[in-house]
Amino acid sequence: MNNGVSNIAHAQNNFYDRVMLMRAVPAFIHTRYAQVRDIPTGNTNIVKFRRYTNLVAATTPLVSGITPLGSQLAVTDITATVAQYGDYVTVDDFFQLTTLDPVLTETAELLGDQAGDTLDQITRDILVAGTNVLYASTATQRTDITASMKLTAAEVKNAVRILKNNKARRITSMINPTTGINTTPINASYIGFVHPDTTRDLKDVSDFVPVNKYPNQTSVMPDEVGAIDEVRFIETPNAKEYVDGGSSNADVYATVIVGQNAYGISRIAGNAMRNIIKPLGSAGSADPLDQRATSGWKATFTAVRLNESFMIRVEHGTSSS
Repeated sequence: MNNGVSNIAHAQNNFYDRVMLMRAVPAFIHTRYAQVRDIPTGNTNIVKFRRYTNLVAATTPLVSGITPLGSQLAVTDITATVAQYGDYVTVDDFFQLTTLDPVLTETAELLGDQAGDTLDQITRDILVAGTNVLYASTATQRTDITASMKLTAAEVKNAVRILKNNKARRITSMINPTTGINTTPINASYIGFVHPDTTRDLKDVSDFVPVNKYPNQTSVMPDEVGAIDEVRFIETPNAKEYVDGGSSNADVYATVIVGQNAYGISRIAGNAMRNIIKPLGSAGSADPLDQRATSGWKATFTAVRLNESFMIRVEHGTSSS
């Protein structure tokens, strides 16, 4: 569909502020704590992550003069397939001639938001499909969860205990959201992805420490809202919600808590994300009157769970369920 004069109304006021209103977009947080393993261009679209299995502790004393049997290395290979994603917007020439809006600038920003939102939701859906799950309160499955079974300090501490028993290390760096794949050091912690509805309930938990009470404000991560025990919570409305998934159609929320090397992402190097602009007339005879221009994005991307025991999904209700 062309974004022309039939789609967007002209400004009717005598004075029109050309600064467009801020759009409501979620924080794109789910990719920040992943391993990044990009595939070189011209190879394949399948990436292989490899993990060596820990050796069993050698607690038997050596016998003088006798060589022990020794241990053997074992590896686990996890593969994922990179796919392409993308979208575009068509803008006609007459609309550009007759509107006060900075339409091309706004279109580029809209497409950038859409691209980030797309990759964030893809990563989220892969994370919440993990097999390590903890249900709130007395629930033993999602359909048991009621609105009153909120995320509490007890559930968070249980999740930490499980992760520690699984030898999951705390995260010490994140992908800088403003510089692509460069990493930024952070204080060691497990990371929990929470919905704003969940944050509302956490504020009533006595063990919850909001970011404004952190002793070192310079260590606060983007979109961080607070901490319980050894988990720091990062908030986004993109956090998974199973609408009507609980008891009596209560909404169920999934708070995913991850440790170091729990999951990874991959792209094709040099083609992770492209902004593609086709100006008026670039279509040749397919656009004989130079009426259509397009702006779009195309990305190569995949996300994969690398170690199920290094992440856990806590399913619970909220006061707004």
